[in-house]
Amino acid sequence: MNVALELADLRLRLEAAADPARRPAMRAYMREQFDFLGVATPARRKLAAPWMKSLKNAGPEAWLALAEALWRQPEREFQYTAVDLLAKCAARLPADSLPRLLALAAEKSWWDTVDGLSAWVVGELVRANRPLQQRMDALSVDGDFWLRRVAILHQLYWKRETDAERLFVYCAANAGEGEFFIRKAIGWALREYGYTDPDSVRGFVAATPLSPLSRREALKRIEPLPSKEA
Repeated sequence: MNVALELADLRLRLEAAADPARRPAMRAYMREQFDFLGVATPARRKLAAPWMKSLKNAGPEAWLALAEALWRQPEREFQYTAVDLLAKCAARLPADSLPRLLALAAEKSWWDTVDGLSAWVVGELVRANRPLQQRMDALSVDGDFWLRRVAILHQLYWKRETDAERLFVYCAANAGEGEFFIRKAIGWALREYGYTDPDSVRGFVAATPLSPLSRREALKRIEPLPSKEA
């Protein structure tokens, strides 16, 4: 696979559908941090679908190299496409892909890419290679709060496969964090696990000094316990 040719092909597809009038609003939504071509998500995914299908047998090294090349592009649509590409092939990536995936999460970091990498790429890689959770343990106290968010969210959709003890340790370790994106991640991870085991989430929240945001997010979909007077 020729990375430069594949990248040029995708750029042609996306630029043909770009609407420059959309760019200011897209930039504003991301707090003016990133440039955009002006392609809405449904259109971008529809355009990229046949392109991705042609890459299905390219192999892990090609997928990772292409994702890294997409990450270097100035417009945000390319990073979104990289996340979609990696999500489609996450189950076929080897365990030693993790450092390269984390390098992507640590570059041009914002919730829009970090969350997809966390749940759909890193999470699936770790689920298939459980020893990698030791790396998640280290990341849960990393100095880069975006990498801590990866650790907190990597089990987001594991349901009954969730290592609840690990999840609670990560959340407790970050309970005093003032960073909004960590407090939000704690609440989101707990809320999602609460669909599987609401009692354990209620118990953890009751016993842990979480921020009001984390507590509210964790319990918003969980019915309160019946009153003793009922």
